[in-house]
Amino acid sequence: MRHNAVLRVVSKLLMPPIMLFALYVQFHGDFGPGGGFQAGVIFAAAIILFALIWGPRDALELFGHRGLERLAAAGVLLYGSVGVVTMLRGGNFLAYDFLAHDPHHGQHWGIFFVELGVGLTVAAVMALLFLLFVMRGRLHD
Repeated sequence: MRHNAVLRVVSKLLMPPIMLFALYVQFHGDFGPGGGFQAGVIFAAAIILFALIWGPRDALELFGHRGLERLAAAGVLLYGSVGVVTMLRGGNFLAYDFLAHDPHHGQHWGIFFVELGVGLTVAAVMALLFLLFVMRGRLHD
């Protein structure tokens, strides 16, 4: 792979704002457009940008294949756990009203944790899919 110094410098400058914007979209999703899926896609775009400029092997070294797999699993587990907790508290699956003493607070916390789980899963799965395609399944070589 040819190394282009300008692209490497620009990617180093762009990645932190991209990831920061992903966090903004993630945590502002309760109050406006955005949420877990959009934030996950934006965060994965930063990882993909890194892999395109620095190479997929460096991306795997930085983010880790197993780490991305665990992050995807943790997001699904977080999403499902919110539903299980609502059922244990006497409600239906994902009935957020049962998560707190006040239904309004329960709605807020339920949406927060579900969207966080979606964001983690989407970011990890999209980055893994990209890296799998680029490496043609040779992640362990």
